[in-house]
Amino acid sequence: MTTTATTKTTVGFSAEERAAMKAHAQELKVAARRGKATKADGEADILAKIAEMSPSDAAMAERIHAIVKANAPELTPKLWYGMPSYAKNGKVVCFFQSAEKFKARYATLGFNDSATLDDGPIWPTAFALTTLTPAAESHLGDLIRRAAA
Repeated sequence: MTTTATTKTTVGFSAEERAAMKAHAQELKVAARRGKATKADGEADILAKIAEMSPSDAAMAERIHAIVKANAPELTPKLWYGMPSYAKNGKVVCFFQSAEKFKARYATLGFNDSATLDDGPIWPTAFALTTLTPAAESHLGDLIRRAAA
């Protein structure tokens, strides 16, 4: 750690990042003990994680879960670094990151490169979520369908 009189800089991972890595290691242990996970296992894990979230994050995560199930039922729910995520052929396509997890002012719906949401030379891969209006839910549903294709 480098410290000066006017600034304090820490080199390395934040406490939240370390916690996410520990969560991922635990997820891998659970998966190894479980053997081949089923969609029901993944859904139960996600619902348990959502139940641990703050009320506002939990409400948003529940809506995202419902949107994914309605628009891409072929995706497999699973925890990924302690976050609800949805995978295709074992690769995480999209994930929900609560605002509380990294002490952010908004939750995030992120898409990994396996989502192939390519749209020209530049496109967004994560979306800040403060509120889910019907229009926002419709837009996210479209993105999730495209990501799962």
